[in-house]
Amino acid sequence: MIEQESPYRSREELQEELNEVYVQLQEATDTIEAIRTGQVDALVVQGDNGHQLFTLKTAETYRVFIEKMTEGAVTLGRDGTVLYCNSQFANLVRMPLSTVIGFSFDDFVVTDNSDYYRQLFRQCWNEDCKGEVLITAGNDVIPVQLSLTTLELEEGMAMRIIVSDLSRQKKAQQQLNDNNVQLELINKALEASNHDLQQFASVASHDLQEPLRKIKTFSNLMKERQAELSVESERYLDKIIDSSNRMRTLIVDILNYSRLSATDEQTECVDLNELVAELLEDFELIISEKGATVHVGALPCISINRGQIRLVFQNLISNALKFSKEDLAPVIQIVSRCLKEKSLDSPEDSDGPFCLISIIDNGIGFDEKYAANIFSLFERLNAKDQFEGTGIGLAIAKKVIDKHDGLISARSKEDSGAEFQIVLPLNLVPG
Repeated sequence: MIEQESPYRSREELQEELNEVYVQLQEATDTIEAIRTGQVDALVVQGDNGHQLFTLKTAETYRVFIEKMTEGAVTLGRDGTVLYCNSQFANLVRMPLSTVIGFSFDDFVVTDNSDYYRQLFRQCWNEDCKGEVLITAGNDVIPVQLSLTTLELEEGMAMRIIVSDLSRQKKAQQQLNDNNVQLELINKALEASNHDLQQFASVASHDLQEPLRKIKTFSNLMKERQAELSVESERYLDKIIDSSNRMRTLIVDILNYSRLSATDEQTECVDLNELVAELLEDFELIISEKGATVHVGALPCISINRGQIRLVFQNLISNALKFSKEDLAPVIQIVSRCLKEKSLDSPEDSDGPFCLISIIDNGIGFDEKYAANIFSLFERLNAKDQFEGTGIGLAIAKKVIDKHDGLISARSKEDSGAEFQIVLPLNLVPG
């Protein structure tokens, strides 16, 4: 009788076989780790045709560099199979490093991007190329940039792909796009609001001036009949006339300020010497009354909106004359120089693209701690019964200078005069 081999193996045999498999697996794991960390530069593999030697050129330096990269790095064979990847790529796709090896890279690319990836894969064998695709990472999808290039190994040509995670960049870009959309909506709402404000200011100023004109007219008619008025009534009438004059000035100033909100980019090359000369003619009467002296140095020709800059000089010269000392004739100096940079502290440069214009007076001055506040709307440092004004003039000046991409500043000491400095580009580029 022939004794047949039992199909069943003993527990000891199975345990021995399992131990052999475990040893082989451990050897393979140790070998892979040694290759990855650069401890092994060559392998001898026994195949059907005998032993074969496999090496990598400059293996240690290469592997250290790849492992320290912040991007993912993958090496593919001719069929697109992953031959090697660094830890960064394994972390990116949320898989163990050992599991990634042997996958087709196409398996990580989302279906909608597969055709594009295959196109890049084919193209790369002829020339380096780049492209953006989405890859899967667990249940998530990650935008990445692929930089593909060929790599020559001892075993033949392979493909190297550098995988850059674009998640943060895409998120920032999306946030920027959302902010731009929001900003555009805000700008449109602001433009509409400004338009409504300009319309309101125009209508309001017209409607307010008509009853005001009647108040002044009838007040002046009553003034002409002084003989019929008591001293007290005449005093009240003078207050009504003075108040109506101040109100008319306020209405005009508010209208001028609101008009500056309109988009008016029309500029021309203006000789500031001529512009200031015209203003001094307008102020001729008050200059004569106060015995004022105005020294004007050589001023440049500059690309500006003539009407708006005229308002600036008008307000500054008017203030220099208005806020003078009672016992001292006003002396006003208007000088300029070219600057290298758009800064009040810029060094002088005769060929510089900016100019600094200074309006200096010997008036009552002000405490310099208020230097920034004086450009605010309706800001006054003096009582209205001492000096006329609405507190809008310097706000208008600042708004005009801002629209001309310039700077304006003031410095002073109480009872020691004031100096207003303006920096403007010589050639304004409409924005």
